[in-house]
Amino acid sequence: MNFYFEAAKTLDRLDAKEGSIKGILATLPEKDRKRTAALVIETLKYKSVLSDVINSAALLKEERKKLTSLNLALVLVHDVLLAGGIQAGDGPIKQAVLRHKTRLHGEFQKLKIKRGAKSNADLAQSGDARAEQIPRYVRVNTTMWTLEDAVKYLKAQGFTLGSSPSDKTFAHDAHIPNLLLFSPQTPFHADAAYQSGKLILQDKASCFPAYVLSPPAFDNAVVIDATAAPGNKTTHLCALMRNKGKLYAFERDRKRFGTLTMMLKKAGCKNAEALNADFLATDPTDLKFVEVTHILLDPSCSGSGIVNRLDYLLETEDELDPGAQDDRLAKLASFQLMMIKHAMKFPKVSRIVYSTCSIHATENEGVVSAALSSDEAKAGSFGLAPRESVLPKWERRGMPEHIAEGASSLIRCSPGEDATNGFFVSCFVRRPSNKRKGEEDEGEGAARPKKKKKKKNKPRESESVPS
Repeated sequence: MNFYFEAAKTLDRLDAKEGSIKGILATLPEKDRKRTAALVIETLKYKSVLSDVINSAALLKEERKKLTSLNLALVLVHDVLLAGGIQAGDGPIKQAVLRHKTRLHGEFQKLKIKRGAKSNADLAQSGDARAEQIPRYVRVNTTMWTLEDAVKYLKAQGFTLGSSPSDKTFAHDAHIPNLLLFSPQTPFHADAAYQSGKLILQDKASCFPAYVLSPPAFDNAVVIDATAAPGNKTTHLCALMRNKGKLYAFERDRKRFGTLTMMLKKAGCKNAEALNADFLATDPTDLKFVEVTHILLDPSCSGSGIVNRLDYLLETEDELDPGAQDDRLAKLASFQLMMIKHAMKFPKVSRIVYSTCSIHATENEGVVSAALSSDEAKAGSFGLAPRESVLPKWERRGMPEHIAEGASSLIRCSPGEDATNGFFVSCFVRRPSNKRKGEEDEGEGAARPKKKKKKKNKPRESESVPS
């Protein structure tokens, strides 16, 4: 029965909006994660139907002494109606549900007839159609092998390299080096390279923040990932740094921290140090962090841009209420702004990337605009990096109607149009202050030797399609 208690507890956490479905499932004990995750996801798909059946059968009213939680009732009734029975030893809670088995089945059949469902699957909540347009993105983890070796391996698995993904054909991405595109239905969870950390499943837009941050790859580099779990962006930073220097990965949640440490170990990140700590509580003048030059900020957000995951199952009445949604977005934006302003206090930071998986201007252009006008930005001489150093070939940029200046320096991804989830990326750089002509500009790599001549930013060659 512990299995059902764990599933019900997970549903409680989702109801409390403690995180995304994927994020919360990642914190489950690894031993039972797959089984519990499957029950949670399937229960969410049928939650509306199961709730109606439970109410019609008066299950919670009749068994209020045994079933004190709706979510516990949901997972148990799910298995009674849709999975062949409760998979647990006999006990008072199981018997409390089975006493109503006939009535539960009867109410379920009535509901199917009422909704015109020909099968149980017709009652399940359907996903976002835009997800079908998003390829399966696979990032080659270059801390463990090369792109060339990965391509050879994939060809040996029966894949063919082409110009676009289809069936057993994969392709190189046009913007992110070492990122490959496969057909959306291509399975990888049983693949040996994926299981060993050599291949990492990561949405294209999620690869933008680390790539735009462009962390230095030398021995005395110091970089921070302020909100690191589950670790995809952290491992990308590690690969870009070529496992050199020091990469501090912050995660304040204990369970998510455990997921992060496992991910870093699996991906072979030797330069990364995971910290079970709150980035906002970190002293920027601490000797441990005083040399930090690059910071990645991907804080909690509404997740409104995510379409190829499972969070469509979490739609609530609050999200349909404009007033409630505005309040939630305002609270998120306040926290996000706090993160940026804190990052600007690090004395040697020269480049800060702020990103969200949100489509709302409140969390995106609104936060960036507020950050640019903050005392911290003025004290640190921070501005937006020019478009030429922020994925210049990416066409969709920021919304000028929501920010006074610098919209072209911002990156947006639109679900259903850009073959990615909805995403937003911005990059703050420390502008030169009272420097002599000829000294380093843009604040890129404060620890790097100063150049004799000031050079204009040019698009990186690595943004072209690898041959």
